[in-house]
Amino acid sequence: MHLRTRLKHLALTGAALAVVTASLPGAAAADSGGREHHPSDRGLSAVIRYTEYGIPHIVAEDYADLGFGTGWAQAADQVCVLADGFLTVNGERSRYFGPDAVPDGSLSSATTNLSSDLYFRGVKDAGTVEDLLDTPAPAGPSRDVKELMRGWAAGYNAWLRKNRVTDPACAKADWVRPVTALDVARRGFAVSVLGGQGRAVDGITAARPPAGAPGAASPAARSGAVPEGPDPARTAEAARELFAPENATMGSNAVAFSGTTTANGRGLLLGNPHYPWQGGRRFWQSQQTIPGELNVSGASLLGTPVVNIGFNDKVAWSHTVATGVPLDLHQLALVPGDPTAYLVDGKPERMTPREVTVGIKDGAPVTRTQWWTRYGPVVGGLGAQLPLPWTATAAYALNDPNAANLRGSDTALGFAKARSTRDVADALRRTQGLPWVNTIAADSAGHSLFTQSQVLPRITDELAARCSTPLGRATYPASGVAVLDGSRSDCALGSDPDAVQPGVFGPSRMPVLRDAPYVENSNDSAWLANADRPLTGYERIFGTVATPRSLRTRGGVEDVAAMADRGRLTVADLQRQQFANRAPAGDLVAADAAKACAAALPEDPEVCRVIGAWDRTVNTDSRGALLFDRFWRKFTAAVKPADQWRVPFSAADPVRTPHTLNTGLPEFAKALAGAAAELRAAGIALDAPLGAHQFVVRNGERIPVSGGTEALGVWNKAEPVWNAAAGGYVEVAHGTSHVQAVGWDGSRCPVARTLLSYSQSSNPVSPHYSDQTRLYAGERWVTSRFCEKDILRSPALRVVVVRG
Repeated sequence: MHLRTRLKHLALTGAALAVVTASLPGAAAADSGGREHHPSDRGLSAVIRYTEYGIPHIVAEDYADLGFGTGWAQAADQVCVLADGFLTVNGERSRYFGPDAVPDGSLSSATTNLSSDLYFRGVKDAGTVEDLLDTPAPAGPSRDVKELMRGWAAGYNAWLRKNRVTDPACAKADWVRPVTALDVARRGFAVSVLGGQGRAVDGITAARPPAGAPGAASPAARSGAVPEGPDPARTAEAARELFAPENATMGSNAVAFSGTTTANGRGLLLGNPHYPWQGGRRFWQSQQTIPGELNVSGASLLGTPVVNIGFNDKVAWSHTVATGVPLDLHQLALVPGDPTAYLVDGKPERMTPREVTVGIKDGAPVTRTQWWTRYGPVVGGLGAQLPLPWTATAAYALNDPNAANLRGSDTALGFAKARSTRDVADALRRTQGLPWVNTIAADSAGHSLFTQSQVLPRITDELAARCSTPLGRATYPASGVAVLDGSRSDCALGSDPDAVQPGVFGPSRMPVLRDAPYVENSNDSAWLANADRPLTGYERIFGTVATPRSLRTRGGVEDVAAMADRGRLTVADLQRQQFANRAPAGDLVAADAAKACAAALPEDPEVCRVIGAWDRTVNTDSRGALLFDRFWRKFTAAVKPADQWRVPFSAADPVRTPHTLNTGLPEFAKALAGAAAELRAAGIALDAPLGAHQFVVRNGERIPVSGGTEALGVWNKAEPVWNAAAGGYVEVAHGTSHVQAVGWDGSRCPVARTLLSYSQSSNPVSPHYSDQTRLYAGERWVTSRFCEKDILRSPALRVVVVRG
């Protein structure tokens, strides 16, 4: 059947089975007033079939049409969150919300709207994204991706033009307006640099040359030698904490099993990313189909026109946030008497000033100057905890190779069209577009794959040893953050012959593990992707080897290794693992804590009884989980990791060590007593079921949720928000988000179960505002409708034909 005829058939079939949605009264869309051309949607169209829980299955003739349907459907669910993000990447938050308000953190680390605007307006003024779009593939984005972005913007605009915004977060707001394909690309750029420039936005926008810099300098400075920087020991510890996985606001678990462990010899994949539950870094589910070209189902980050994590009929993949550090610093030796010039091989180079002006709500515009070097922007620090002062003799410039990377969507497209894990690896080799994640994949032929294929600055251990400043000699071993001598051209990063851009590692340097019985990652380094086949030999910037693993990694490896040993695995086993809700910290600690409790708290035997009786899980009906959680948070905050245990870490036994709680510390009794007092003061029984005090509220409905914090080591992670006055943990900040358990049975249809913990829409008026949240609370799943017959059998089928 000809494609256009087939699309028409699909639309007519849908109309016979369901109601084709009519356009609501149009709302006037404010023009941005900018010079950018808004993409025409003339001639673009798609068919969107909605199944249970508002999941759209988008069918289109080509990539522009697919982008059109995707932009339309994302706008229908998330228009306010999307519009807010487009304000961010255009540097206009201060104009509408004031300069001092705090962004949601989804697109950068900026702590104020003004800082965010100064950075993103600077990117816009410099034409950074336009230059990347003009870069020929493979270093730049492909034509298919550009067409997707063009179509996405047109679809978003068409939805705005034809529908009334009902979400109270932005109904009638004048900042909800049409966008361009360039805006979509700018959003992709922001995601790409989240781990580099995006981490340092405040430091970039606040960096200032010192006032009254002296005209004379020391002989060392005149010779071009690098002066001493901040205190190396304190800075190294701050860098370690800044880049530590346990302190991140994103994480993930993923495991792929090879056919040697499964019931039918085919692969299995369980993906469990831990992402924010609110704001612009949420996932959104869909299926995207161009007949004969592309057919993929999964989750997209909002504003992204591709499926980022997903599956097709042959392969499934997920990502976990990696330990590779996607930035480095260059310490500049400044020209004596001129702190805006620096020396390279004894010759002065002037910094390039970029003057940026930002509009302010109810106030005069603000103009600031950013300073750029051959290495990147000068930074005054990486967050408040890691200052990098600009003095009369030294400054620090940040190198972020992902500021030249707009290839992430091409990587995702390569995955979507892959027929095997080998194709997944080939897509990574060709596109090299992933900035800050690992990839775990399985296929229907029974193969498994782990790879840490990141875009990382080409910092080899040899280069770091040869070119680190005194500060870098402390920070690099501790955190992977290199601080190189910017006064020497022989300290340039160089290039690998298989890298698509200069100054980054090529694919042949990446940690890779193929066809192991299992490959697992829970945000530690690649070392223990499989505990029986440890990965070594990679550079420090990728992560560590033979160092302590997090409790989540230790628990995850224990669980999946036992599953692999047991064998005969099915998708149902993946589902059970997701909601096993075992707390590894409890298995390690609770018995010792209960035994030592009587001596530590002789006057309070109830605490000891509750800790001892706890079942070591974080199910909603678990009694004692909340008391242990509050105790463990207080204890681990007060005691350094190495001092918490009587048996220390051993690289020869990394999954089972360290162990045996050091209950003799005075902090042990203090933490127990403090946790009990805290709960009683809040009117919470020590043995209250967890779900009574760990919940979210949606439209007035209290929905209990299971799961636990990073420190407990729970696979089903939840980082909840504590509010004792409101009854305990009253919201989830980040944690389990889009979950997929995928396998194959030899048919053309993958066997897939999915769950989007926070549901498809942020709009409280939407029927899909909390429907999957209730599923998550009940530990129930959505049976994926991938094949045509299953889509058309959906009792919730609703068809929308969207046209420009």
